[in-house]
Amino acid sequence: MPEKPVAAPEPSPAETAQPTAVPATLFKSARYRFALFWLVSLVLGWAMLRTYLFARFHSQSPAALDILGAFISGLHRDALVALVYTLPWLWSLWFLSERFWFRPSVKTGVWVLTSLAAFYLVFMLFVEYFFFEEFKSRFNTVAVDYLLYPHEVFVNIWDSYNVPIVLAACLAIVIGWAWLARRVLYHPEITPLRTSTKALAALGMTALAVCLSFTVSFKAPEISKDRTLREIANNGSLSFIAAFWTRHLDYSAFYLTLDKQEAYQRTRQLLSEPGVRFADGQSIRRSIPGDPSRPKLNIVIILEESLGSEFWGCLGRPDTLTPCMDKLATEEGLLFANLYASGNRTVRGMEGVLSSFPPLPGDSIVKRDRSDNVETVARVLKRDGYETFFVYGGRGLFDGMRSYAVRNGYDRFIEQKDFKKPVFTTIWGVSDEDLFGRGIEEMHALHAAGKPFLATLLTVSNHKPYTYPPGRIPEPPKGRANVVKYTDYALGKFFELAKKEAFWTNTIFAVVADHGDRVYGKQSIPIRSYEIPLVILGPAAVKAPARETMLGGSLDVSPTLLGLVGRPYESMFFGRDLLKPAGSEGRAPVNHNRDVGMFARDRLVVLGLMQGVEIYDGAPHTGEMKLIGRSPTPEEAELQRDVTALYQVADDLYVNRRFALDPSPQSAVAP
Repeated sequence: MPEKPVAAPEPSPAETAQPTAVPATLFKSARYRFALFWLVSLVLGWAMLRTYLFARFHSQSPAALDILGAFISGLHRDALVALVYTLPWLWSLWFLSERFWFRPSVKTGVWVLTSLAAFYLVFMLFVEYFFFEEFKSRFNTVAVDYLLYPHEVFVNIWDSYNVPIVLAACLAIVIGWAWLARRVLYHPEITPLRTSTKALAALGMTALAVCLSFTVSFKAPEISKDRTLREIANNGSLSFIAAFWTRHLDYSAFYLTLDKQEAYQRTRQLLSEPGVRFADGQSIRRSIPGDPSRPKLNIVIILEESLGSEFWGCLGRPDTLTPCMDKLATEEGLLFANLYASGNRTVRGMEGVLSSFPPLPGDSIVKRDRSDNVETVARVLKRDGYETFFVYGGRGLFDGMRSYAVRNGYDRFIEQKDFKKPVFTTIWGVSDEDLFGRGIEEMHALHAAGKPFLATLLTVSNHKPYTYPPGRIPEPPKGRANVVKYTDYALGKFFELAKKEAFWTNTIFAVVADHGDRVYGKQSIPIRSYEIPLVILGPAAVKAPARETMLGGSLDVSPTLLGLVGRPYESMFFGRDLLKPAGSEGRAPVNHNRDVGMFARDRLVVLGLMQGVEIYDGAPHTGEMKLIGRSPTPEEAELQRDVTALYQVADDLYVNRRFALDPSPQSAVAP
């Protein structure tokens, strides 16, 4: 950092040759003192953020050693990142001459650049806090995904947070930091440095950073059984790099696997049901029995944004936020009360509900590059003569939703630009009222034309900034609780209108959440926060209201709906019909960041990076899932092998483009 204006003579040969002690010489240079000040500022800033995250979000009673481990491990990671952020300065000091640094334009430019860099890093402290508040995690795959869609994300941030106040706070902090830097760094004596000294500083710090990098893993530090504490111990920059680097990782290189033949045998056994016939070879293709003379009932799947079980009175909330759906579920519907989402992103809900596919680590198959020909419920019904359409309130470009839908069985994809005069919009798209109104129009037209149909409707209202059309409910359009009430109101209105339509009597309606509200819990996969409702409605399928308690997940929604239709079909789905006699146990495949797993038999088996395995025991509904501190029992070891097989087979089928019954589009092209 430049000192106050003082003439900067070039060092004479004698001065250059004069031996100088490295510490004394370095600390007489304001620019090297700035390097140290910069490094310390970074470490202190991240330590302060970690302290606040711990005070705000830690679990009720973390062990003292775990707390100490979190802060020591955090300091270790912060030091590495701070060194990396300091290295460009040290290398520029080595290669650029003394005369260069005393040019007025250079001194001004240095202050401007360093101030901008400081502002950015201070701003990122606030961003990390708000991200942690929302996802109880350092930057993860969500952060990586959001960078791909800046329009929705930045406007959403502007609408959800008081950005001007945050920016003003950042500016005030940076001004104070710059003032302190000038006070600390001023030194009246100018001591030119030998080139060897500058080289030693740059190369020495580089070597130290390289050595430290070998002591840090991609995973959050394993300092506790508490997932939240492990996230607090992490560094945001490292977690973001890890999330980006592992988006398309090689599954077999990082996760536990079995012999391929055993993996397929186990998976076929898991998917086996009475009357089901499997194809030969390493495949899960199978024929599901049914009655071909049964009518082709319409199916409507309503994927509700973030409408987890925690909001529903019929699922245990005392002050219910969903009175309309509570009434429909308990008086007219089939309510599934033991279901878990595949993950905590909408695309995870889509791949689970529509493709009945396990949530592999990395990106959802909705976003991946080998999803031009994968199985979906739309493909199954298209083969049986159905018309299919998808209505989404937002932009189809987001997360590749339109591409996934139209390439895999949906005839039409209706998105935000197709709503000419919506009643209300947010940055994420049109209101639920607009979405449901358009859906009924499309269903009415297809029914009038005598065509059986599959309709999929994906809502966006229940999302930050939590706004909706005023006057629909007594509460003002602000806040999560109120927007859930609006979501429930819109669903109630939808079913009021649907009951007046001719297609009501021969249509199966399913309302299911794509995922829960927020992630909370100590486990690597905090499964309690993954609880979601599934309500099936319509006189064609529900003869009397009932409550089903069979364990299941997102993957089981489409097989259950197809089972209610009752016609035969071929399948490669990983889910099961929850209404069939319990010939096999329930299960729920789940994912969080880079961990995958499955809950079954009162055990949660988690597979992590570097062939890691964790087994939890307990009841997710009460949050009492505890990591077992002993060797697995034979039954637990078998469950672990089943989970390993399920994900290994899913990865093998997807990567090799074999999760499909229809010919690939490429193979249909003539040479």
